[in-house]
Amino acid sequence: MVITISGLHGTGKTTQAKFLAKRFGLRYVSAGEIMRKMAEERGISLEEFSRIAENDPLIDRQIDERMISEAEKGNVVLDGRLTAWMAGDKADIKILLTAPLDIRVERIAKREGKSIEEALKETVIREESEKKRFMDIYGIDVDDCSVFDIVVNTALWDEKSVGKLLELLVEAYSASSSKRNEASEATRMMDRGEMEVK
Repeated sequence: MVITISGLHGTGKTTQAKFLAKRFGLRYVSAGEIMRKMAEERGISLEEFSRIAENDPLIDRQIDERMISEAEKGNVVLDGRLTAWMAGDKADIKILLTAPLDIRVERIAKREGKSIEEALKETVIREESEKKRFMDIYGIDVDDCSVFDIVVNTALWDEKSVGKLLELLVEAYSASSSKRNEASEATRMMDRGEMEVK
């Protein structure tokens, strides 16, 4: 199974991606963690590295190629803004998490120990930069939700409830997928004359 979880910063995508990976025994791969490692290798902050990435499309391409490669391997939850697009038809379920800006900023400020004002400024600059980069590099409009199978507003429930909701969705998909596979196999067997229709 391949699950992608996308969303703006502060929507809870990392928390939920890690939860689903653990719950269903899947690998967890984060585009953000890859970017942080790339920044660490250069001995610079993530913010500084993000500014460099604005003028160097190769950085985003390297990260996204890794996401494509991980999707091809399967049995993974991919966490990142573009994972739904990068995984394409290799993804079984594409999830988008949303939340209003004020709630996201509050979460980010608390998580990173920053003031609301600082978190707001950094978040708006970062998201505008990403939106422009992704359009320039790939022609992807990150505001277009049509690529996703489900959109969940994480402001409506607490973290645990969102996790339970996503867990139920994945379980329902798995059950439906098993039935579809059984029906397909039965059809193939009939086509080969290995099964009698009564």
